[in-house]
Amino acid sequence: MAELEPEAETPQGLLRVAVVDDHPVFRMGMAGLLASLPGIEVAGQAASAAAAHELLDAGRTPDLDVVLMDVDLGDGSGIEVTRDVLRSRPGLAVLVITMHEDDDSVVAALRAGARGYLVKSAGPAEVERAVRAVANGEVILGPDVAARTLRYLSGTALTAVPFPELTLREREVLDLVAQGLDNASVARRLVLADKTVRNTVATITAKLSVRDRSALIVRAREAGLGGAAAGASGP
Repeated sequence: MAELEPEAETPQGLLRVAVVDDHPVFRMGMAGLLASLPGIEVAGQAASAAAAHELLDAGRTPDLDVVLMDVDLGDGSGIEVTRDVLRSRPGLAVLVITMHEDDDSVVAALRAGARGYLVKSAGPAEVERAVRAVANGEVILGPDVAARTLRYLSGTALTAVPFPELTLREREVLDLVAQGLDNASVARRLVLADKTVRNTVATITAKLSVRDRSALIVRAREAGLGGAAAGASGP
């Protein structure tokens, strides 16, 4: 369940921030850091995608300004949550903060509407600057992420990402399925629960409108997923 604070009148100039992360030590530490900063109030915390949807509902936190959003939540994708929430709250500033530094994660977050992207190794001053910047309408990336993103946009980003309707995690799962791995093997490779992989494969199958796993593998390989397995005949 989302941890909600009682609603109160927000002082003028006060930034209200929520933290969404499934790692309790990091989430509580980040909330503590933000609460110690002048002019910033922590409006709530969420440890899962479901709890994030509850917390970020406009009726529960109407004066919320900024959300710090992890990419990988236990029951879903933070990027997907970002996309869903911003459909109803386009003025909300989402700052993605995660362990992932890969180019696809950055681009997927920005496409979902996030205004910023930091890695979890960022220092307190960098986090504070990023929170205040996105609240002010700016788009901000950490120094390393910005440099890599510029290189990406000048080169490989010109190549269409296969199945843009899928989240980053869904494409990771699909790539491994296209390599011929079963659900248990995919779960071990990505350190996920078997049920999570099974549900993700079902979601991918529905999104791509294919009839079964074999057709899904063929479709993925035709799009270039599956690595060396993509050139093989049959699933």
